[in-house]
Amino acid sequence: MIKSMNIAWWVQRWSDLEPHKTAIIFEDNRISYLDLHRRANRTGRWLQSLGIEKGDRVATMLANCPEFIDLYLACAKLGAIFVPLNHRVTALELDYFLKNSRPRLFVFGNETASNVEALNLAANRAPLLLASVGPSASSAAIFDFRSETEAFDGQEPFLTQSLAPANPEEPQVIMYTSGTTGQPKGAVLSFRKTFFNCLNADIFFQMDSDDIMLVILPLFHSGGLFIQTSPSLYKGATMVIHPRFDPVKFYRDVERYRVTKFLGVPTVYKGLLKVDREKRGDLSSLKVCAGGGEKISPELIAQCREAGLAFRQIMGQTETSILLWASEEDSFRKPGTAGRPVFHAEVDIVDRSGRPVKPGEIGEIVARGSIMMNEYWQDPANTEETIRNGWLHTGDLARMDDEGYYYLVDRVRDMYISGGENVYPAEVERVLREHPEIEDIAIVGIPDETWGEVGHAYVIRKAGSTLIDEEVIAFCSGRLARYKWPKKVTFAKEFPRTSLGKVRKQLLAEMTSG
Repeated sequence: MIKSMNIAWWVQRWSDLEPHKTAIIFEDNRISYLDLHRRANRTGRWLQSLGIEKGDRVATMLANCPEFIDLYLACAKLGAIFVPLNHRVTALELDYFLKNSRPRLFVFGNETASNVEALNLAANRAPLLLASVGPSASSAAIFDFRSETEAFDGQEPFLTQSLAPANPEEPQVIMYTSGTTGQPKGAVLSFRKTFFNCLNADIFFQMDSDDIMLVILPLFHSGGLFIQTSPSLYKGATMVIHPRFDPVKFYRDVERYRVTKFLGVPTVYKGLLKVDREKRGDLSSLKVCAGGGEKISPELIAQCREAGLAFRQIMGQTETSILLWASEEDSFRKPGTAGRPVFHAEVDIVDRSGRPVKPGEIGEIVARGSIMMNEYWQDPANTEETIRNGWLHTGDLARMDDEGYYYLVDRVRDMYISGGENVYPAEVERVLREHPEIEDIAIVGIPDETWGEVGHAYVIRKAGSTLIDEEVIAFCSGRLARYKWPKKVTFAKEFPRTSLGKVRKQLLAEMTSG
């Protein structure tokens, strides 16, 4: 094993070099690098006591907390595959994730307990082991994570040559991203990918061990886990972790802890700008405020600059993490650009035949190199569609100017981003087609001042139906996470279609904007 590509080894090294250096600040409590190393060890030893071995999946559904990182590191130490799940999803969505990834252990928090109870996982999903972070759940079959791991305090996992990760291509994480076919896909991410993502983020953020990184993005997303947390641990920096976004707390902690680096989505920045100026405090320590995840308007960038939030931007996806970046100067000088390709990757724009396009021409962004995912978990068809001739096809359409700066134009795949969350209309449409009064449905993303984009559902009722807007939206309850619900409904008699019968969503979008 090339130890330098294992995040658990980074923490071990920093625990030797700077044992008392603060690694994590959470709810005003400090965890040193030595503490974090010991926490990862005892968690790994507990996993082994449950029979967790290399290649087994360990799923988590937690809000941001130190226990999330304990499990992330422990899995890397053992060679178990870490599966972080979005805690905002419904019981039905959770059921799909668990059936697809088939973890040996599922660790969840209070915010997910109702889903666990709804699925009756303790009784219905043997041999799946369950553990709760926080107050114990209703069943005696559910472990209390904190008391269980504390019992192994001071112990190290017994690693063997066969148990520890053998090479950097082995899977480290399965991170789910919604699928265009309506079912989420699990991107299999290797140790190699995490390492080179950290190298890219190191360059982008100009990271230093003295940095204080404020993490409010969910750790179950690529932004929080691979662009902020992992690079911070690689550099021996300090993270201030918030369990959720609170704009007033953001300003308080930036001033209190002298935060130097930050990453948010446009919805976050809009929330920060709404805070009264007298409540914003001292932002002089902030050296980098990065943004990504949605289309970022030049107006928002200008407003951030005026407010003291020196804005630089990134563009990426779960399958690759960071692909493009733009400095503060570039973001201001070239309005609308997503930046230029990252250092540790090959990125290009190609036509439908896979040939590079000329500057000014529109094509699809593709990437290859050490930041690529390995595959989609147990999904060879989508893997083959996405990775062709060694290039990963992102599904994003863009053009490039004469200086090599990319400008996003549209998405090949049908997706929009709402509040930093990817929403695939096909998934929402699949659920709503189960409604007994819906004949057909098409959803497009439309601009929204608060969330960036939201869903607009076009519905064809069945004959005799008196279905109304509220009933369409309410049908999503319990079936889809709230951020996936369409915010607007329009009833239609028919849809514009291609000669092959496919709905021409671009025309629907134009009708919406008109």
